[in-house]
Amino acid sequence: MNKALIITLALSLSPAAFAEQAHIADDVYVFMNSGPSNQYRISGRVSSGETVTVLERRDEYVQIRTKSGRSGWVPAPYVASGISQLSEMPELKQALESSQKQIEAQKQEIDVLKHSAQSRQAESENSQAQVETLQNEIADLKARIANMDQSNLIRWLTHGGLVALGGVLLGLLVPYLPKKRKARNDWF
Repeated sequence: MNKALIITLALSLSPAAFAEQAHIADDVYVFMNSGPSNQYRISGRVSSGETVTVLERRDEYVQIRTKSGRSGWVPAPYVASGISQLSEMPELKQALESSQKQIEAQKQEIDVLKHSAQSRQAESENSQAQVETLQNEIADLKARIANMDQSNLIRWLTHGGLVALGGVLLGLLVPYLPKKRKARNDWF
């Protein structure tokens, strides 16, 4: 049991346990040295934006391991932590294309909605003009009805007056009309 604890402790203290994800700065091309200074032999080169694992830091140099498994030392200012912008570029391009397609679709939808709104506005204005025309016709018809009621009243009064006048004249003339004489029947 003590051996397992010692092995676990030893593994946890190894340089790989302290490894952090990093990348070579996006604007440089770096040579790797076999030791922590430029006095050591160049053991390879690393392209800008390449993802690396930081194994150890000493003074102004950082020991790294590339994805291909090569390791070496590079100046610390050329190693940036996190993910490279170059490795994010394809995802960003894809997201940009998707956003541009979505924007185009939304522009088309906006154009359709604008056209629909304009046609609805024209329909609304047309309906408003029809409403105004109908209201004018209703007002005209109400005025005609009011005039008809008044002229009907005048006509009825005129007819009634004429009938009354005719009755008065007939009443005055009836006594002067010759009366029909009764036939005398003396037989009785």
